[in-house]
Amino acid sequence: MATRGNAIIKGIEIDDIITALNRAYADEWLAYYQYFIEAKVIKGIMKDAAIAELTQHAADELRHATMVADRILQLGGTPLLHPKEWFEQTHCGYDAPKIFDVVNILEDAIKGEQCAISVYSQIAKMTRNKDIVTYDMVSQILADEVEHEEDLQALHDDITEFVTEIKHHIS
Repeated sequence: MATRGNAIIKGIEIDDIITALNRAYADEWLAYYQYFIEAKVIKGIMKDAAIAELTQHAADELRHATMVADRILQLGGTPLLHPKEWFEQTHCGYDAPKIFDVVNILEDAIKGEQCAISVYSQIAKMTRNKDIVTYDMVSQILADEVEHEEDLQALHDDITEFVTEIKHHIS
C-alpha cells in the first residue's frame, strides 16, 4: 500500500493511475453533457422512452464523474479544473448531435458507451491486483456502462424493428 512519500502502489505509479482517471473524468463530463443535450433535442418515434433513458444515463455519468474525482483526490491528485482540459484529455471525445432523429441519437450514444467500456476495461486491467480501491470503483462504473450500452441497443433495436414493421405494412 502507498504511503505519503511513496509514489507507487504495488508496482503501479500513482501518477499513472491519476492520469488515467483524469482522462476518464473528462470523458464522464463530456458524456454527461452529451446525454443532457441529446435528451433536449431528440425528435421522432418513441422519443419519450429515449428521453427517459438519456436523462437517467446523464445522471449516472455525473455520479461517475463524482466517484472518479473523489478517487483522484484520495490518491493525492487534482481532478481537471477547467472544462477546456476535458477536450484535451478525453479518450472518447464529444460529438455534438447533428441529426436529432432518435435512431441517430441512440447510435451516437451507443458508440459513446462502447468507448467508455473500452476505457474502463483498460483502467481495470491496469489496477487489477494492484490498487483494489480504484479497481473496485472502476468495476462498478464499468458495470453501469455495459448496462447503458445494452439498454440503448435494446431501445434502438425496438425502434428500428417497429419502423421496419410499419414500412412493411404500408407497402
